[in-house]
Amino acid sequence: MFYICRQMQFFLHYFLHLIFPAAIAYTLGGNRWKKLYLILLATMLVDLDHLLATPVFSACRCSINFHPLHSYYAIAVYFFGLFFRKTRWWSAGLLLHMATDGLDCYLSLKTCA
Repeated sequence: MFYICRQMQFFLHYFLHLIFPAAIAYTLGGNRWKKLYLILLATMLVDLDHLLATPVFSACRCSINFHPLHSYYAIAVYFFGLFFRKTRWWSAGLLLHMATDGLDCYLSLKTCA
């Protein structure tokens, strides 16, 4: 059975939110990697929708399809943004964010049960 402790889940979550986007930007961005990294970091502002929830943070709550900007409808919009050059990096960052939160949901099922 797969088990991951809460501390490792915390580390993995923030690694995927902060460090992994830097590696993506550096690898794919060429001379523009710093700008692309800032775009990927800016997509973390999607978490402002957590302020609409009570309580604002719950360690065992899955944010996917709970918060408005983490809904399946929003994720579909982020996906379609990949097809437009001007929104491609923004959409990629938002989808990476959703994938990270989705992984966190999966791991929470294991650690919060």
